[in-house]
Amino acid sequence: MPRCLHFGLHLALPLLLMAGLSGCAFFSAPPQYRGNNVTSGELKQLTPGVSTTSDARALLGSPTLHEAFNSGNWVYVSQVTKERIAETQGVSRQHVVVLHFNHQGVLKGIKQYDRGNAVFVAMAGGMTKAPGGTPTLLQQIIGGVGAYNPGIFGGQNGGMGGLGGY
Repeated sequence: MPRCLHFGLHLALPLLLMAGLSGCAFFSAPPQYRGNNVTSGELKQLTPGVSTTSDARALLGSPTLHEAFNSGNWVYVSQVTKERIAETQGVSRQHVVVLHFNHQGVLKGIKQYDRGNAVFVAMAGGMTKAPGGTPTLLQQIIGGVGAYNPGIFGGQNGGMGGLGGY
């Protein structure tokens, strides 16, 4: 192989490789913004002891949820997710704002949480027992007879809760 061709391959191969791999970024999915993103500027407009639930709703919109055991706590959750391997969503940023209101609807306090405050919980091992015992093979075969009858008895709604036989 001539020396100039050999030198050209050493130079061209990395350039072609870099050009080919740089295109991978064009095919990645953009981040997705979810929930109610509450900014620090919006929070500065709320004053504990003065602002009310009406003020908060007008400024921030409806909360993502009300706490189950204290409806005076309004929770606003926002996330930024991005596709990972196998198209599963990974949370890259999360922000939670909790507004505490008293019984008169006046703001008592504001707390903010991010992923640094998260508590990771491991999945429990084992299986949940279903009532009624474990069916035998024959019960499983016979028990399914008649459970799926798409569209036999009128209309497009089949025997699967209105799925139309699909």
